Amino acid sequence: MPKFVIERDMPGVGKLTQPELKGASQTSCAVLRDLGTDIQWIHSYVTDDKIYCVYQSTSEELIREHAKKAGFPANKISQVRNIIEPATAE
Repeated sequence: MPKFVIERDMPGVGKLTQPELKGASQTSCAVLRDLGTDIQWIHSYVTDDKIYCVYQSTSEELIREHAKKAGFPANKISQVRNIIEPATAE
């Protein structure tokens, strides 16, 4: 299944508390359950004003549907074409 990085512009998101982040995660997971097995949330990176999410999905359209139903922005969606890491240099 293709992997995607979703950039979400969310000013001040880095100041959310753990309970607030838990609530957002619960919302996301509930929508994912409803959408079925063609989309999976891997993890997210929370910065001061953005969240960068890594998903696996059969399509970009399904990611947009998830964002709309969950009430989260999906300002930019990029398909991952390859992964490099320190071991790539070996």
